[in-house]
Amino acid sequence: MRFFERLEQRSTQVNSLLCVGLDPRDNDPVTLRDDCRRIIDATAGFACAFKPNSAFFEACGAQGMAALREVIAHVPAGIPVILDAKRGDIADSAAAYATAAFDVLGAHAITVSPYLGGDALAPFLARPERAVFVLCKTSNPGADEFQSLEVGGQSLYEIVAHHAPRWSEQCNVGLVVGATDPQALARVRRAAPDLWFLAPGVGAQGGDLQATLEAGLRSDGLGLLINASRSIAHAADPAAEARRMRDSIALITDRLTRAPRAQASDAASDTTARLARDLLASQCVRFGQFKLKSGLMSPIYLDLRCLVSHPMILRRVATAYAERLSELQFDRLAGIPYAALPIATAIALEMNRPLVYPRREAKDYGTRSMIEGDFVAGEKIVVVDDLATTGGSKIEAIRKLEAVGLRVRDVVVLIDRGHSPRGECGDAARSFLANAGYRLHAVVTLPELLEEWRRTGSIAPSQYDEVKSFLSQ
Repeated sequence: MRFFERLEQRSTQVNSLLCVGLDPRDNDPVTLRDDCRRIIDATAGFACAFKPNSAFFEACGAQGMAALREVIAHVPAGIPVILDAKRGDIADSAAAYATAAFDVLGAHAITVSPYLGGDALAPFLARPERAVFVLCKTSNPGADEFQSLEVGGQSLYEIVAHHAPRWSEQCNVGLVVGATDPQALARVRRAAPDLWFLAPGVGAQGGDLQATLEAGLRSDGLGLLINASRSIAHAADPAAEARRMRDSIALITDRLTRAPRAQASDAASDTTARLARDLLASQCVRFGQFKLKSGLMSPIYLDLRCLVSHPMILRRVATAYAERLSELQFDRLAGIPYAALPIATAIALEMNRPLVYPRREAKDYGTRSMIEGDFVAGEKIVVVDDLATTGGSKIEAIRKLEAVGLRVRDVVVLIDRGHSPRGECGDAARSFLANAGYRLHAVVTLPELLEEWRRTGSIAPSQYDEVKSFLSQ
């Protein structure tokens, strides 16, 4: 089982996002071991994970390291152990640290520094059943000295957050993001929407639990480990304190995950209503009798090329795309020529994300490149197009992107046509892309727009009936 699968299983099993930190202070390794065992025995029923701090054991020499190994072995089976060691080295040194953490000590995950780059993480990531938590935005007072430096319009910690999913090819990378800066935590969550975060700083360091959960939880109510060490270890009754923290986290999490569902539904309705108005105003949607590429006659015609003549509407469309794209992990956007290029450019400006695009035809001069724009092989690309029709043009573009070493998993369109006849449908494109290993996402579907136009009286009942009948054939 992969580490984060194990972690999610444990979280669900005991309804907990509490990580109990083991930071014993003593010069005697036996005392360190016994203190940690006592905390483990008292809190195991409420902990999602344990996090022993290697430093206090290392300070006691060989006997201390033996004690650390015994402490990790004392954790009940099924509870993940994260070794807090903050390793950062390369090549054989990093491989040796990985062997020490995973094979000698028996930890399931480890904290690491990204300062030396991805190759420093590679030995730790080679095992899919193990994981790393990469230092991203830490909770110490001096964290901003380097982590908040602006690099290319972003803070350095945000760049780390954007890189982390790229390192996580085997889904075994998480991030360390301190609870002492909820604003930074929220920015990291936007940059890495799917990753697990380890959040130290609640309790003794002054981090606010409510603000931390609001900023760091994933939409599924998971993805965030709240670490507590001294507040539990120094409590008169560590078991009672761990239970209290576990229950407080669960109560806030439940409240936060219930409210956004209703808010998301309202936001989706607002987006559909706004797009419905804008698409009619810009004449991107027209009603009448139109011959489609397939030869069919359609009572509705979609042409998003018209957006270029309506800059304010194009900006709002880009915002709608950005809301959908914020749920995905990617390094760069890729627009498909020609209709999607101005749309993708507007999205890139809206999200401050880099853009590339595959050419329709190769140049026979200059660089002769099939892909325009800067990129690095191995980066994750999300393809942007205007509509979902058959999917053929998307596959053609994806093949060109993959030919230069870029990775594609997701395609995002503004409108999924929904059900419509003989190949003129988003469902056909969705199935076609899925069979090829890609996921199609849409901001809105044509049936949803149609219902909105009917509700607002923007189209005549006869037009609604005619289009509805056409789409249901």
